[in-house]
Amino acid sequence: MGRKGTMVEKEIESSYLNETMTLMIYQPETFSPLYKYNICIMQDGNDYFQMGRVATLSDRLHDSHEITNTVFAGIHYKDRYDRWEKYHPSGEQNEAYMKFLINEVVPLLDEFVPTYHLGQTRALMGDSLAGTIALMTAIKYPNTFGKVIMQSPYVDAKVINAAKNADNLQFIDIYHTIGENEADVSTTDGSKSDFLMPNRELNELLNRKGSTYHYYELEAGEHTWKYWQKDMTRVLTTMFN
Repeated sequence: MGRKGTMVEKEIESSYLNETMTLMIYQPETFSPLYKYNICIMQDGNDYFQMGRVATLSDRLHDSHEITNTVFAGIHYKDRYDRWEKYHPSGEQNEAYMKFLINEVVPLLDEFVPTYHLGQTRALMGDSLAGTIALMTAIKYPNTFGKVIMQSPYVDAKVINAAKNADNLQFIDIYHTIGENEADVSTTDGSKSDFLMPNRELNELLNRKGSTYHYYELEAGEHTWKYWQKDMTRVLTTMFN
């Protein structure tokens, strides 16, 4: 069965990243300039469309009225090293990527999609490092991004300190998962890392911040799309209902 919605490709000649960045934008079947839409910007965009099956879920959940009008925009990476440079808190292009999101992606989407121009109707979504950049960007720009979805995010001292020092988290809705079996995760540099305990520490911290916060530990969950995909229906119906 084919998709009911429409996929549109847009390119941005980014002055911050000095490269051409591609956005894949999925509009629901009933897309119309007469309606207003939430926007979900997905880092690891191709992965969310292919392995996360976001377009298929968008069709189904719009049909069943389990989510409100939402447009999904995916941004992908060149390779794992490029991904590290853009998404990792210590990556050389991390700050530039945030500016790209704020100053280039959001204006394009606000012009192309009829939106509410409110932070609460803009979400950043990502898995692993992509979830990290989602949280860190929203902490820095809470008036622009009022929703964060992070599946098994990478959490280090920079992330903990950013969350600890943030005085705006009560304005951000957060969806946060970690798998119970993520204590020994292979990372980009070839080493192993414990994702579970740092995420539990982040959970305790975010719980105290007064945000609208949804936290789940996925039973027997591992650091793979097998588990993130299984959770996608709950992700979308929780954050865009």
